[in-house]
Amino acid sequence: MWDLLKAVVLGTIQGLTEFLPISSSAHLRIFPELFGWGDPGAAFTAVVQIGTELAVLIYFRHDIWRIATTWLKSLVRPEYRGHLDARMGWFIIIGSLPIVILGIALKDVIESDFRSLWIIGTTLVVLGIVLGVADRFGSTHKSIKQLSLRDAVLMGLAQACALVPGVSRSGATISMGRALGYEREAATRYAFLLAIPAVVGAGLFELKEIPGGDNTYGWAPTLTATVVSFIVGYAAIAWLLRYISTHSYRPFVLYRVVLGSAVLILLSTGALTP
Repeated sequence: MWDLLKAVVLGTIQGLTEFLPISSSAHLRIFPELFGWGDPGAAFTAVVQIGTELAVLIYFRHDIWRIATTWLKSLVRPEYRGHLDARMGWFIIIGSLPIVILGIALKDVIESDFRSLWIIGTTLVVLGIVLGVADRFGSTHKSIKQLSLRDAVLMGLAQACALVPGVSRSGATISMGRALGYEREAATRYAFLLAIPAVVGAGLFELKEIPGGDNTYGWAPTLTATVVSFIVGYAAIAWLLRYISTHSYRPFVLYRVVLGSAVLILLSTGALTP
């Protein structure tokens, strides 16, 4: 029962932080440590993220269906190949390759060295500053309709940096998008769509580690956390897309810097173990 209660808390944390540019993997590493629960493990983190990606699939179901069907038609019917949705299908596929390739190549490092709280605290601060600078000085003259192959690849490379906990998948992609001149809503929407193949793939890949591996929890707590993350994540998507239409990312930047700095201070004083 205690593991199930912890799973509800962790699922809520995952749902709240997956789409905000503050790194869900960092929060799933930091807060269990603060609560004295220990590291839930990379497998638990990856599988629970399937819940939030299911929220993306449902929230953007019309967009995803349109992109998928148009892309498939473009494979056999030339008249569809210049269509935005057909190009978007290719952009998502190609943009996902960097994180897939690096995720497989660096699997052992990701599940061990990269989970150090020293690294997480540092990346929260550094990438928070990067997001703040990109959002403050990036222009907003490009819409999602102007997405190019070059920009899709660059945002895909940025997303791959999120293999390091603390970077934030959405935060890295949005930072690159804003630096390239995309509107906040366009950069955020593409970040959500781009994450689908990588997150779902990683979660399915790690299923075999539950139970076992470095995973602290069994199937029941993991599935509970996944369901909770789906419910909370769906609400978080709707809120964030409304919020960024009239606000900047500044509150998230400040939160990242404060949280990262607090983690580094606690590590320095011995209050937290890396």
